[in-house]
Amino acid sequence: MRPITCPYCFTDVPRQQIAFRCMGRAGRGQGCDPVLDEQLAEYTGSTAGASLPPVFAASGRRGRADCPRCGRATGRRVCPHCHNPLPSAYCEAPGRIVALVGAKNAGKSTYIAVLLHELMNRVGTELDASLVACDDRTIDRYKRDFARPLYDERRLLPTTASAATAPREPLVYLLTRTRPPRRRLGMGRERTESLALVLFDTAGEDLRSREVRDLHLRYLEAADAIVFLVDPLGLPGARALVRDEAAEVPDPDPDPDSEPINVIARVTEALRLRRGAKAGERLEVPVAVALTKVDALVPAMARQSALHRSRPTPGVLDLDDREAVDAQVRGLLHDWQAGQLDVYLRQQYTGYALFGVSALGGMPRAGRVGTGGVRPHRVEDPLLWLLHRFGMLDGKRGSSAGADGG
Repeated sequence: MRPITCPYCFTDVPRQQIAFRCMGRAGRGQGCDPVLDEQLAEYTGSTAGASLPPVFAASGRRGRADCPRCGRATGRRVCPHCHNPLPSAYCEAPGRIVALVGAKNAGKSTYIAVLLHELMNRVGTELDASLVACDDRTIDRYKRDFARPLYDERRLLPTTASAATAPREPLVYLLTRTRPPRRRLGMGRERTESLALVLFDTAGEDLRSREVRDLHLRYLEAADAIVFLVDPLGLPGARALVRDEAAEVPDPDPDPDSEPINVIARVTEALRLRRGAKAGERLEVPVAVALTKVDALVPAMARQSALHRSRPTPGVLDLDDREAVDAQVRGLLHDWQAGQLDVYLRQQYTGYALFGVSALGGMPRAGRVGTGGVRPHRVEDPLLWLLHRFGMLDGKRGSSAGADGG
C-alpha cells in the first residue's frame, strides 16, 4: 500500500514506520510521565503543549503497540518526523489532502470559516458526514480566529498577516462520510471513506516570499487537489457591475503580483518544478477555481442565471447544474476581460472546474456582517466536485437519472 502523507509536515511515511505515543499515566495505574517532545516543539515553534508521554517506534501496520518503557498498550499513532497525531481513520484509509490558495482580499479566512461551519452542520448532515479536528490546536484556532469573531461577534475577519511575521500552522480536519451499500454490485455493507481537509490561510505576500513559499509549497506538493479563490471584484470588467451598497469593497490591490492570473501562474510553475512535469505536460492534480463574493454580482446577471439558484439535488453532485455553473463562470471571465485565466488553466491542468460562491451571502457594513447574518451561497460546491472526482460522492443528471459514482 502507498505511504501515508502526514497532513502536518507533508512527509510520506511508510506504514511500518508510523510511530506511537504512550497513553501516559492514568491515576495510579501504569504509564509514562510527560516529557518535552522536542520534535513537536520544533514543529509548532513553542514548548507550550509539547510536554506529552513519549513517542516510540513500532510497526505502524498494526493499530496498537505496547510502550517499551511502561508496557501499556496504545493506539495513538503519530508522524515519526513531526510527532503530530495521525488519526486512526486516516491511517486505515488515507484521505485526500485538499489545498486552498488565494491572493490578498480573496476572502480566504471568511471562506474557511464558513465552509467548515457548513460541513459541521447543514452540508455534513446532508452528506451523512462528520468533520472532526485532528488536534486541539485546530479546535482552539478555529474557535478563536474564525468562529467566535464571525458567528458570535459578527465581525469581519481581518486580512491575514504574512506567515513571515506571524508563523502559523494548518487547520487539519478529517471528513468521514458513510455511504449506502452498492446493492446493484452485490455489496451489502455500508462504506466509510475519509478525506483530509488541510487548510492554510495564506496571505498574498506569502506567495512571493521564497522562504515562506517553500513552506507552503510542501503543502501544495502533497495536495491531491487545489482550490484557488479569486476575488472577482479585482477583475477588469466585473467591478462595474457591483451594486451601490457594495461601495465598502476595498479597491483592487495595485500590485500586479496580486492579480489572480499571476498568483495561479506562480503556484503552477512551482508545482511543475516540484513534480517534475515536462514541458507541455499538463498537471494531473484537480483544480477548482472559485469566484468569491458573487453576491455583489448576481443582481446584475439574468434571472435564469445558474448562479442565482441554490444547489439542487441534495446528497449528490447534480452534473447538469455543475456544467451550467461552469459554463456561466467561464463566460463571465471572458466578458470581464479575464479570459486568459480560463485559457491558462486549460493549458496547465488536465482537470479544472469553475465556481461562483459567496461566504457571507450579502455585503458587510462598517466591518461587520450584514443584518441578515451569515447566509452562505454554494460555498460547498468546490468540495463536492472534488468528492465526486475522488469517488466519494455520486453524480446524477436530472431528477430521475441513475447515479454516476465516477
